Amino acid sequence: MVRRWSGGRLVIASHNPGKLREIAELLAPFEVEVVSAAELGLPEPEETGTSFAANASLKARAAVESAGIPALADDSGVSVTALGGAPGIYSARWAGPGKDFKLAMQKVEQELAACGAADRGAAFICALTLAWPAGTEAAFEGRVEGQLVWPPRGTQGFGYDPMFVPEGYDITFGQMEPAAKHAISHRARAFEKLVAAVFKTDP
Repeated sequence: MVRRWSGGRLVIASHNPGKLREIAELLAPFEVEVVSAAELGLPEPEETGTSFAANASLKARAAVESAGIPALADDSGVSVTALGGAPGIYSARWAGPGKDFKLAMQKVEQELAACGAADRGAAFICALTLAWPAGTEAAFEGRVEGQLVWPPRGTQGFGYDPMFVPEGYDITFGQMEPAAKHAISHRARAFEKLVAAVFKTDP
């Protein structure tokens, strides 16, 4: 049985402004007082997991241990079929220490060109872990399939959004208004499961 949310403060265990903004907007309808790891001065733990789920759990648990209140962590990235799933859990690291995703997107395009891949299929994957001080955790995953385009299009979103066209659409996440992206994104799909299990009150 997944533990239900009973109100109060929740640490968003991320220092990524784009993720923080999206997560805060997704949690807005619920009785949640959101505070970021950056606001609390929490360090970013080393992501040593071998999967999105493992890294989300690691980050959530580190935030709980430092702050003493429940924490929600997200680990997400883009998995490119022709690159064997890369960059995957290393999506942020492909952007380098300066988190330059223009360079990261360029690197993806260069890798695709180098292997002569005609397949431009990709998926965005998001793993969420909500952890409580008592040691309880709840984990959820969302995924959205799509195609990569070049050059990047749009200035909305963050990360690899400007080069990713979700299945069934002809515009990138970078061209979508935030509300439209929230309705279909990998993070939104993981949140649907989180909300149903933890936040949604029964009628």
